[in-house]
Amino acid sequence: MTNTFKQISTARWFHSTVTVAILIAAVLVGMSTYEAFAAKHNSLLEMLNTIVLIIFIMELAVKMLAEGNQPWRYFDDGWNIFDFVIVITAFLPFGGSSIAILRLLRLLRVLKLIKALPKLQVLVETLLKSIPSMAYVSLLLFLLFYIYAVAGVFIFGENDPVHFKNLQMSMLTLFRVVTLEDWTDVMYINMYGCANYGYEGSAALCNNSQAFTIISPLYFVSFVLLGTMIMLNLFIGVIMNGMDEAKQEAVTSKTLETKETQVNQVVTEVSLEQLEEKLREIQDLVQNLKGASSESVSVSTNALEESKLVG
Repeated sequence: MTNTFKQISTARWFHSTVTVAILIAAVLVGMSTYEAFAAKHNSLLEMLNTIVLIIFIMELAVKMLAEGNQPWRYFDDGWNIFDFVIVITAFLPFGGSSIAILRLLRLLRVLKLIKALPKLQVLVETLLKSIPSMAYVSLLLFLLFYIYAVAGVFIFGENDPVHFKNLQMSMLTLFRVVTLEDWTDVMYINMYGCANYGYEGSAALCNNSQAFTIISPLYFVSFVLLGTMIMLNLFIGVIMNGMDEAKQEAVTSKTLETKETQVNQVVTEVSLEQLEEKLREIQDLVQNLKGASSESVSVSTNALEESKLVG
């Protein structure tokens, strides 16, 4: 029975069925955002949601039964735990005003697509593996932001109070600059002075116009180069390194699974050979017993006949 469930859980048609159910769940979640349509076809949508939930429960049950006498091994895989949590949330007692929470939880079903598509799963695992390294890159980026933000307040604070009034406003302005969202306007305000550029609708805030003709371009261009080009390349490098590690682990895991399957097949073949050998031994023993019993019967019959002749 366990082998049957293992074959089902690894079958292509089973995987395809679950993937189609995930896609249907995603479409149903999208349809529920149209209130008029959802109200008109509520019974149909609920029926389809129930069918999808049944498929997910069957998937969970098949994979747990495939573990045989050790169903808890199903939870050794983090993705299986993720699937289990998504299925369990459907049975939480939500109703009335909490129906929005139920809809949000149904949205989590779409994330099952990550596990259904191995390539997408590798990407997610890559991002997760890259988090520790990305933390150091983020720390370096924060230091860059902090240094430039403090310098911006000191240099441009009086000329441009809208963007460099204090540290937090300066940090927010630099975030705008690093995303390249109209960063040249901020540069021109400090390059030509607030009285000459950018403060047309806020002239009252321009109390001390100063033009930093050289410092402003050097400040903003250097920050864009460091913050956008170098840091972005660092993030890409970290993610690519994590992707290589994730691919290597995936190949290793697949190799181990293949070897485990081969070992199980060998063990099964050996067990069958031993069983056949035992059956042959039993058959030989039965035949020997039958032969011995027939010989004893013939001997006793001959002895009886001889005794009758002597008598």
